[in-house]
Amino acid sequence: QVLLVESGGGSAQAGGSLRLSCAASGLTDSSYCMGWFRQAPGKEREGVATIYASDSETYYADSVKGRFTISHDNAKNTLFLQMNSLKPEDTAMYYCAAQASSSNWCRRYSLTDEATFDHSGQGTQVTVSS
Repeated sequence: QVLLVESGGGSAQAGGSLRLSCAASGLTDSSYCMGWFRQAPGKEREGVATIYASDSETYYADSVKGRFTISHDNAKNTLFLQMNSLKPEDTAMYYCAAQASSSNWCRRYSLTDEATFDHSGQGTQVTVSS
């Protein structure tokens, strides 16, 4: 059974930083696309960043490129999202997710609206004030 547990959310001022973590268990191998998604009240879910665990290729939404960095510690099976230069519009519930996939699927589809992830965590709230 796959279990994803997020931590590290909280409040920050605009321009500040936060680091999210996601402890994963039950993933059978490294052929997983893992990522962070967010959803603000009244808005659609938005893919933020994804990474293919076996080759560490990363993908970012345009809205966070250059500000957020996704990484994965394979030894500890933990996913991270370093968020710098935070903006009020980054305020949302952030979810960690994992999907068994090929690297091609992760690259082409993981941040699209059509992507589905079989496993996700409970979420951690990020609030950025101006």
